Amino acid sequence: MRVLHVYKTYLPDDFTGVPRVIHALVEGMAQHGVQSHVLALSKTHGGTERTVDNHRVHLAKQDINIASAGLSLSGFGLFRRLARDADIVNYHFPWPMADLLHLLGRPKAPSVVTYHSDIVRQKNLLKLYAPVQNLFLSQVDAIVATSPNYVRTSAVLANFPDKTSVVPIGIPDVTPPAAALVESWRDKVGEGFFLFVGALRYYKGLQFLMAAARETGLPVVVAGGGDTTEWAEMGGPSVRFVGPVSDDDKIALLELCRAFVFPSHIRSEAFGVALAEAARAGRAMISCEIGTGTSFVNLGGETGLVVPPEDVPALGAAMRTLAAAPDQAADYGLRARARYENMFRAEAMAGAYLELYRQLIAGR
Repeated sequence: MRVLHVYKTYLPDDFTGVPRVIHALVEGMAQHGVQSHVLALSKTHGGTERTVDNHRVHLAKQDINIASAGLSLSGFGLFRRLARDADIVNYHFPWPMADLLHLLGRPKAPSVVTYHSDIVRQKNLLKLYAPVQNLFLSQVDAIVATSPNYVRTSAVLANFPDKTSVVPIGIPDVTPPAAALVESWRDKVGEGFFLFVGALRYYKGLQFLMAAARETGLPVVVAGGGDTTEWAEMGGPSVRFVGPVSDDDKIALLELCRAFVFPSHIRSEAFGVALAEAARAGRAMISCEIGTGTSFVNLGGETGLVVPPEDVPALGAAMRTLAAAPDQAADYGLRARARYENMFRAEAMAGAYLELYRQLIAGR
C-alpha cells in the first residue's frame, strides 16, 4: 500500500504539532509494510526530495503565505504526480491549499481527512473560505477526528456525521533519559516544579500560568521556543524559562517535575500532544476545559485536574492541590500512564488508520 500525506509544513522545517503526528503515523505504518510519502511546502527547501527515516518527503516551493496558510503553484503539479501513484491520499486539516489540491487535482485514490482543528483565529477569512471547505469535506471519503470531544463541539464536523470517526493521536514509546542528563537539569531547575512544554503561542494561555505562578509562588519551568519578553516579568521569581529543548531534555524535565500544567484557553489547542507526552511519562496533569481533546487526554479527577480556561484562581488552586498532595499527584500519574498505554500509543493509531485505509480501498 502506498499512502500520500498532505500538509503545509514538515521536516526539515517543522517538527511540531501536526508534522510530529504525521511522522508518528507514517513510521508506525512502515512496520506494516506501507510506503508513505509526505507532500509539504518549504520556503528554503522547495523543489527537493529526501528520505526521512522510513518514508519519503517531497517539498514544493512556498510562493506566498496568507494567514498562516502557505500557497505554491508548483505544488499542484507535484500533487497530481504523487497522487497518481497513491492508493490513499490523507490530507491533514486545516490547510486551505489542500482543499484546492483535492478539488482541482481530483485524485482517483480514496481520500481521508485527518481533522486536527477547526479554523479558529481567521474568522473573517473563514466566511470566504467556508464554501470551499464544506465542498472539500463533502467530497472526501472519510474524516478522522482526534477525539470524541472535538466531534461533539465542532460545528463543522456536525455536518458530516456519517463519514466521521475518531482515532486518537498516538505517540511512540521512548527510552528513559540518561542519568547524567537528569542530574544536569536537576542542577539547573531543581525538582518538584510545575512544567509547561510547548511553543509560546497565543493560544497556550501562558499569561494565566504566569499570573497563577505569581499568586502561588510555586516553581514553574517553561520550555519551548518563542519570544519570552512579554511573559518573563509576569510570572515573578518562581518561573524559569529554559528555551527550546530536545526530546531527551523534555523527557528529563518530565521526570523531575511534580506535574505538567497546560493552560491553553481556546479551541486552537485541539488535542495537546504535550499532554499525551506527560501521560507517557506518568505525570499528573492540569489542563483547561475548552471543549477539545485536552479533556480527553487529561480526565479530570482521574489523570489530573481540569479547570475553567482563563481562571487564574482555579489554576492556582489546582497547582496548590498537587503541590500539597504528592501522593495524589503520583496516583494521577500512574493513571495517566495507564491511559497512555490504552489510548495514545503510536502503534494503536497506525493500526486504526491501516484498518480504515483497507476498508476504503476494498470499498472502491
